[in-house]
Amino acid sequence: MFRGSIVAIVTPFSASGGKDLVVDEKKLRDLIEFHVKNGTSGIVPCGTTGESATLSFDEHDRVIEITIEQVKKRIPVIAGTGSNSTQEAIMLTRHAAKAGADASLQVSPYYNRPTQKGLYEHFKAVAESVNIPIILYNIASRTGVNIEPETIAKLAHDCKNIVGVKEASGNLDQMSRIKQLSGGNFDLISGDDSLTLPVLSIGGTGIISVVANIVPRDVANLVAEFEKGNLKKAQEIHYRLLPLIKAIFIETNPIPVKTAMGLLGMCEPDLRLPMCAMLPENLEKLKKALKDYGLLK
Repeated sequence: MFRGSIVAIVTPFSASGGKDLVVDEKKLRDLIEFHVKNGTSGIVPCGTTGESATLSFDEHDRVIEITIEQVKKRIPVIAGTGSNSTQEAIMLTRHAAKAGADASLQVSPYYNRPTQKGLYEHFKAVAESVNIPIILYNIASRTGVNIEPETIAKLAHDCKNIVGVKEASGNLDQMSRIKQLSGGNFDLISGDDSLTLPVLSIGGTGIISVVANIVPRDVANLVAEFEKGNLKKAQEIHYRLLPLIKAIFIETNPIPVKTAMGLLGMCEPDLRLPMCAMLPENLEKLKKALKDYGLLK
């Protein structure tokens, strides 16, 4: 159901003539059009890359609404509506469903570190609160807890609208087990840009991508070439992208990608604290990677 290059889109901010950063709604619409025109297969607003942790509830809802309005059903909108509070996740997901989102991305509860039983009950409660598809988001490096393959398989079996997982564990063995246990109709989506091609090779359907914010056509082409059976071409794109991907993750996401977008004139590079400007030495490495890729003169 969900395949190809799906962008975890940034949330552009502007100072709007004052000190406080506000969501730049016009720029967000412009970026969405850029993705639709450049082969992106889906958009995730309010994910980690979208700085969801520092958006107010009103801003969170508005960013999702704008995305749905601007996309106009041309590609799927997978709204990031997870939380470490089950009731909060339900509230955000119900809003996204009512606004017309095609699916919800549900990060595992962070900081409170639930057991596998707690994870199961949390995701089950969210899934039962709406009719739209749910994609789990497994990223233990940020949340402190791994969703085990057996837990994912049980959720896939028991909750018919839990249809896939964004897997950012970096563990291909775990991803293989998820695919094996959860069945052929369950979407395994890479959560790491550098693992897009390996995940496709074990039955993955695509990538929820950070680097696609700046090179959407290339990420889309990687997946398309693999799906057409052109492995050599897919490998060429994969290896060309790798240095850029490494630079995009030289500091905590979304600091480098938003900085890159600022350098490329795509949006303001403004970040909300506790995200902050890059270290000068890392900024130089990012600039070099952009130049080497041919994006920056």
